[in-house]
Amino acid sequence: MEDNIEIVISETNRGNEQIIINKKYKFNFSFQRKDKSKIYRCTEYKTLNKCKSLIILNDKKEVLKYESLHNHLEKEIDVSISVAKHKIKEEIKKNSIPMDIKPKHIFNAVSQEMGLICPEYNTIRSQIIRNINKQFPPNIKSFDDIPIESKYYKTKRNENFMIFKNTDLIIFQSPFQAYLFSNYHKNIFADEFVKKKYNVNNWNYYENIEHLTNNASESYNSYLNNIFPNKPLFYKLIYILKEEENLSYNDYQRRTKGNWKKKAKNI
Repeated sequence: MEDNIEIVISETNRGNEQIIINKKYKFNFSFQRKDKSKIYRCTEYKTLNKCKSLIILNDKKEVLKYESLHNHLEKEIDVSISVAKHKIKEEIKKNSIPMDIKPKHIFNAVSQEMGLICPEYNTIRSQIIRNINKQFPPNIKSFDDIPIESKYYKTKRNENFMIFKNTDLIIFQSPFQAYLFSNYHKNIFADEFVKKKYNVNNWNYYENIEHLTNNASESYNSYLNNIFPNKPLFYKLIYILKEEENLSYNDYQRRTKGNWKKKAKNI
């Protein structure tokens, strides 16, 4: 048996245990013996190479036997991709809110730890996104399945976000948004005085509703349409709505404190 065997515990794309040896070879779990030791075979065992290399570990992940009979080239690049995926997946599992995860930030941390052997970000980006999506609860399939209470119904200030749900309507609103509406709702829609004083043809307005709105409201409506070009997953929708709520809250706080400054336009 070789001396100085370096072992890294990883896993396959399907979540099965995988052993990395000396950053060169990958071994997949084969079976467990009666003494609880586990046998792992080289990933080239089921290929045309039919590599007969294997490693046996006890329940403490200590090497009992290693037969290095590799009849193929070393797989440093393939191994580095597997290790990077596993490390990133473990970091993703630590975060309870999937949408707060920044894939590139996690990759940068892992790549710094792994050094030059880490693969390029684009080679594992799709796998990272899949791992993040797996952290979400199952998507809502019907209106009745929408829960009345959920940890996702909390703003970043830990305030309740969902305030109402009946048989066919659900309203998401924070206390801050309720405050704005109660204090400024009279200025939201154009009243009869505005219609007479100004040429309504110069105003934008939503289709299929009776109230005319000002340009700012119409602009925000267009902005929301760009955020949701397609039907998103339910919990992703909630997350984006909460992010927008938090942005408006921060903007309001800066405005009321006199810290709001418009950026100068580039000429």
